Formats: sequence, C-alpha cells, structure tokens
Amino acid sequence: MTDKQNDNEVPEDIAAYEGDSDVQIFGDRESEVRSYSRNWPDVFDSSKGVRLTTESGEQYLDFFGGAGALNYGHNDDDLKAALLEYIERDGITHSLDKFTVAKREFLQTFTDKILEPRGLDYKVMFPGPTGTNAVESALKLARKVTGREAILNFTNSFHGMTLGSLSVTGNSMKRAGAGVPLVHATPMPYDNYFGGITEDFQWMERVLEDSGSGINRPAAVIVECVQGEGGINAARAEWLRALNDLCVRHDILLIVDDVQMGCGRTGEFFSFEFAGIKPDIVTLSKSIGGYGLPLALTLFRPDLDVWAAGEHNGTFRGNNLAFVTAAKALDKFWSDDKLQKHTLANGEWLREFFGKLVEKYPEELELRGRGMAFGIAFTKRPELAEEVLAGCFDRKLLVETAGPNDEVVKFLAPLVISREDLEEGSKICYDVIDELLSA
Repeated sequence: MTDKQNDNEVPEDIAAYEGDSDVQIFGDRESEVRSYSRNWPDVFDSSKGVRLTTESGEQYLDFFGGAGALNYGHNDDDLKAALLEYIERDGITHSLDKFTVAKREFLQTFTDKILEPRGLDYKVMFPGPTGTNAVESALKLARKVTGREAILNFTNSFHGMTLGSLSVTGNSMKRAGAGVPLVHATPMPYDNYFGGITEDFQWMERVLEDSGSGINRPAAVIVECVQGEGGINAARAEWLRALNDLCVRHDILLIVDDVQMGCGRTGEFFSFEFAGIKPDIVTLSKSIGGYGLPLALTLFRPDLDVWAAGEHNGTFRGNNLAFVTAAKALDKFWSDDKLQKHTLANGEWLREFFGKLVEKYPEELELRGRGMAFGIAFTKRPELAEEVLAGCFDRKLLVETAGPNDEVVKFLAPLVISREDLEEGSKICYDVIDELLSA
C-alpha cells in the first residue's frame, strides 16, 4: 500500500469509513506519514492479553505485539495493578534523572533478576524514551571512549529513525527520509549474506588489516542478533562469536542492538546469550517497560562510563511509570525460566507447523527467525507478503511485513500467548498463504 495519495483521493485507511465523522479527523488532521493504519483500517478501543477490540466490538488476534513492545501482552493484570497503585498514591511521574523510589526499585530488580544471574556487570543509562535514543547514546559513547568516528554496521540492519541511527541502518527508503548525507558508517555483510559462497568475515577482516582499504579504524560495530525490520534474519551463534573475536582482535567496541529482540523475544532475556558473548554496549527499549510504556536503556561496561554530568540528557529519560511496570514485569516473568521455556516451545511449534507449508511450496517459502521472532519469507514472489497481511486482517488477525522488499510475513506475538491462541492465529495465516499459492 502506498503512503502517498493524490489531492482528491481518499486515504486508504479512511476510505472504508468515508462519511463517518468519528474517523474523518484522522484524514483531516493526522499526517500522511502514518503507516500501520493503512494496513489495518479499523478504530481500536481496548485490548487484553493477545486481543484488541474495536469501537464496534470486533476482536482481532494480535500477532504484531506493538512491534515488539508488548512481549507480556496487553494490560497484564499485575502490571496494571502496580501502575494504578503508584498513580493513586501520587507517585512521582516526571523526574528527569533525579533519584526516585521507582527508579531505585527498577535498578535493583534489573540487577537481581537479569544482570547478576547472567554474570553481566553493566552500568545503566537512561538516554530517553525510545530505542533510537538508546542507539544514539551508544554511538556517541563509543566515539567518545575511542576517539574514533567510524562505525561498522550490517546489510539489512535497522537501528532507528534519528540521524545517527539512520546512518547505521540499511533500508534505503528509511535512509532517504533523512534529507542529508548519512556519514561515518560503513555496512558489512550480515551472516550468510553471500549464501555460504564467501567466508563471512573475509571482507571485514581484510579491510580492517589493509592500510590501503580506505577504511578508518572504527569505534564500534553495531549488530542485531536477529534482524527484525530487515527480514527476521537470525545470526548463528558461531557467527556472533567470530564477530566478537574480531572486535577484540582489532580493539573495536561491540554494540548489540536488543531494542526489538531483547526482553525474551528469542527465548533468553538477551538475544546474544545463546552465543555466550558479552557485548561492550547493549541497547534495550520496547518491552523493557513491560506495559507498553516508553522506556529505553543503554548498558555498558563500567570502564566505559566516561560521561561528564549532563553530557547526554533528555527531558523524558526518567519515566517513573515505566520503572514501576518494568520492575513488576521483571519480577513476574524473570524470577524463573518458565517464560523462556514457553517461548522456545512455541517457537519450535511455529517452525514445525509452517514447515509443512514450506514442504508444500519449497520454491516459494522460507522460514526465518529464532524463538518467537518468526518470519515466513516469500522468496519467489515478494509482493504476496502484503496480500497475506491483508488477508489475515480480513480474518481478524494482525501481522506485519518486514524485509527490504516487505517480502517477509513477520510474527511478534506476545510471548505470553497460549498454545490455543497461537494455533488459532497460525491456522488463519497458514490458510491465507495456502490459498494464495494454490490459486
């Protein structure tokens, strides 16, 4: 679906409601930059668990999960109770970076439930409310620590929409929106970019060692262990370990962007755990707030904490409401390994279930991802992915597309989803794909 309309054309997300005064305000006042509403032209009013309800009472099963911000589902009862209690007692809402009870409880819970059990000794920085804020601060810190400017990123990467984050993003459409040259970043091939024909790090190692390559020694490498927007491309453990070793050999900081794939999306809390590496810097956002409230973290080794007071700041870097729900989510879901096992089991089921479809159409489809980051790629006719999205919406299922050509049907269902709901939504998507490919 296009993001542009002719002057007299009714926008696609408004057309179904033409003449409806309750919807007209969206067409009259909201910018044409909106995107999700174009694919899902309905007006949503409430949500619970893994379902959203429209103002007319229709329910949709949510396999979108707030683009990864709702790993624990919509309006979890325990998180909501903690939030309401905090608001009722007039708990601090806005605090910049002042000390608050809510921040203290979050930091202690994050230390006890996440960092210490994994042997991770990271300082925690609150850079601002969104993932791109975390990425910007990570890039700035890497440059400050090393005194170097260059950053290495990877093909098909996505790290955010502000200028620094865009400079290390691969998507050409998103990069074009910057309006200025995006500099000081060099893309390298992601895992299996050459389909196994060329050794993965041959080019990177060569240009780093060759004084005639024209590449300045970089401050850092930034990588997603599973590329979300890039097409649910999952890096192998051995590839990530080799990348980590390369960074150590060349004295380059390793930044893992876990904004979308962290907080249990791949099974373990951090997406890099399965590879046995410990990045120098990690970015978190989306589901770290637990309830869908904005919160972002930049984690880094204590020796990298060279910031001067106020050298990087932001008005909304202390979201106390998110601290409350984040602490509650960590305590509820990460005091044991039940959610991790549930996520991995559901991920295995997805691969087995849709594997039958791949067997039926081996030249058309490919399964991608890890854990509950799951994708179905249309390798031969990429345009069909958008048709699947539309067909699923017609049958009351929300899925989105990803990849450089929007060729991947992408599942980011809440991790707490029951097997029954997972089967229901998967059956819808399976049938839509089967009908399209058999036509």
